[in-house]
Amino acid sequence: MTNVPDPLIPLREDWDRALCIVAHPDDMEFGSAAAVARWTAQGKDISYCLVTSGEAGIDGIHPDESGPLREAEQIESCRIVGVTKVDFLHQPDGILEYGIHLREALTQVIRRRRPEIVITLNFNESFGGGNLNRADHIAVGRATLDAVRDAGNRWIFHDQVEDGLEPWGGVREVWAGSSPLATHGVDTTGTFDLGVESLRAHKAYIDGLGWEGWDPAEFLEGIARPTGIRLGTKFAAAFEVFNMGWNG
Repeated sequence: MTNVPDPLIPLREDWDRALCIVAHPDDMEFGSAAAVARWTAQGKDISYCLVTSGEAGIDGIHPDESGPLREAEQIESCRIVGVTKVDFLHQPDGILEYGIHLREALTQVIRRRRPEIVITLNFNESFGGGNLNRADHIAVGRATLDAVRDAGNRWIFHDQVEDGLEPWGGVREVWAGSSPLATHGVDTTGTFDLGVESLRAHKAYIDGLGWEGWDPAEFLEGIARPTGIRLGTKFAAAFEVFNMGWNG
């Protein structure tokens, strides 16, 4: 008997501001960037926060050179999907740890950007099957959930409030892209090509992977087409949704 995945529920789009928090340049582009392009085309204000610069991601390029190169690629990738606000926190790539330090840094960004929706990458132990997740993704996803709650409590990281950053408890939901536990989706049929181009912008990183004959369009279609079937569209992106308890 064939297992048929459950249909996806359309994501809410009754919001104006979102913040994408991920560990590395390219994390959004491996599946979620086409959704961002859809939302910026609707006039939504979306900003990115990259916890690291991905400086340890290219074996043949020293981190001192790789970090600035990957930041530049991320900025171009963001431009393609309509994002102009990009923060790099310059935390150490590959050895991120969940904890107070990371929560504090993310809380500061959330209080400054004041999003209604926060988007991150899957932080489950795997992406499904035997495809294990990376420690950086897990640490950032866990810290993001906690930082969303921390941002609304003026007595947590109160020094930020004393420095002029008001508490922000307006995050309705956190969405984790590419999660094997995804229950929601968004139609990316009209912006799929922009998602592909945003991934192609990470040329140095892709070249450094050494995947001979690897095609970003083919890879992303392999994800977006079956996801679209679950949503009833040609292409789609899937997200696991965490309701943060404010405003429904």
